[in-house]
Amino acid sequence: METNKSLLFLLFLAVSAVLADEDVFIGVNIGTELSDMPHPTQVVALLKAQQIRHVRLFNADRGMLLALANTGIKVAVSVPNEQILGVGQSNTTAANWVTQNIISHYPATNITTICVGSEVLSALPNAAPILVNALKFVHSALLASNLDRQIKVSTPLASTIILDSFPPSQAFFNHSVKPVLIPLLKFLQSTNSYFMLNVYPYYDYMQSNGVIPLDYALFKPLAANKEAVDSNTLLHYTNVFDAMIDAAYFAMADVNFTNIPVMVTESGWPSVGESNEPDATVDNANTYNSNLIKHVLNKTGTPKHPGIAVSTYIYELYNEDAKAGPLSEKNWGLFNNNGTPVYILRLTESGSLFANNTSNQTYCVAKEGADAKMLQAGLDWACGTGKVNCAPLMQGGPCYDPDNVAAHATYAFDAYYHMMGKAPGTCDFTGVATITTTNPSHGTCLFSSNGKNATFLNGTAPAMDSTSSSAYPARYLNNNAFSTTLMMILGTLGFSMVLL
Repeated sequence: METNKSLLFLLFLAVSAVLADEDVFIGVNIGTELSDMPHPTQVVALLKAQQIRHVRLFNADRGMLLALANTGIKVAVSVPNEQILGVGQSNTTAANWVTQNIISHYPATNITTICVGSEVLSALPNAAPILVNALKFVHSALLASNLDRQIKVSTPLASTIILDSFPPSQAFFNHSVKPVLIPLLKFLQSTNSYFMLNVYPYYDYMQSNGVIPLDYALFKPLAANKEAVDSNTLLHYTNVFDAMIDAAYFAMADVNFTNIPVMVTESGWPSVGESNEPDATVDNANTYNSNLIKHVLNKTGTPKHPGIAVSTYIYELYNEDAKAGPLSEKNWGLFNNNGTPVYILRLTESGSLFANNTSNQTYCVAKEGADAKMLQAGLDWACGTGKVNCAPLMQGGPCYDPDNVAAHATYAFDAYYHMMGKAPGTCDFTGVATITTTNPSHGTCLFSSNGKNATFLNGTAPAMDSTSSSAYPARYLNNNAFSTTLMMILGTLGFSMVLL
């Protein structure tokens, strides 16, 4: 499907964490196991377009952290599992890691959290004995730099460490992990950090052999007689997510910790699965994530803690086609790698598909593989007859690099498209331009869906030669017969488009 048939949507507005100094937020995980991973600047452009204000990285990638600088987006970075042993066995190694990956980027990059590993107790049990040391060493490095109050340290855990999770009041931690878990909880309590939990109702539903109804897993409304009731507390549960969160609270209370807030570091639903995963569908993924977002941002809370919402990171931003495992493992994303949505989230109580649709956020770009001469002619026309201000394309301007006809044509085409109010036919340029929902911003060249392109980050546009026939470098105004003829065609086309 062509990208001009895709609808870009306003994914969600993130706000801040609960039970601490902030309000609840919805964030998104950014995995990188894609065969064609977008450049960090493209990722950030997508985040901005969707107004996603909280992200979690599975590493501390330098390019991503640099791209996130000065955006205000709150970032959770991670010590990858393969680095846990080194960080947990050496205070010096941990300090060096913090210096290289945190201090060198903060505060330009708004790092708020360090996730030390991911599901270490279940995925990397040999590192379990040094997990708490790793957290302590990282925290000590932050303390030495006076960043311990600004940046929290924790470790995401799999919900499988909680046994007998329903009814929630009977939940307890697997005894085999308690020697690590109790010191971990003491650390989290002493540093006012979060108990991070990965919650996947999809897997609970799949493994229940029909005991868990699909509607209960998807947050769909249930009749009162269909709600799950905790026989010990008489609390009513309308969804798996809340039951798992309360199970975590009860499991912590079982070992005498009652004041540590829960944060969900991963939750989502796959949109495609194998033949034995019939409920991994686009509709179910949309339903789950839409309902989850509303549930969290409405601050509904859980039956045990009503009104105390749990900040949650959606898993995940992109489909990861290079990820190992069954088909469902590759299809948890909200977006394809080209920035088009896998589905349009339904974020109003009425379930309208257009509640979060910002179809006006479209851009006009040069078609990939388009003929360079045709692009050149279109570029010349836009910057001349089309009256586009092409000053940002001058050497020293924010959109000069990359200095090639395709990149410059994209700027000019998009500026003209917006200048004409995105009227039908204003993104054609004799077939070498196309509409996309992917923001083409790169480096200092920033495109905006409202047409205010090319914000100058560090300087002003260079002065133009007043004697020039257009506000664009003369080297792009070719006088050969091909260009002249094509420009006449484009001019006619442009004039007719103005009249539409």
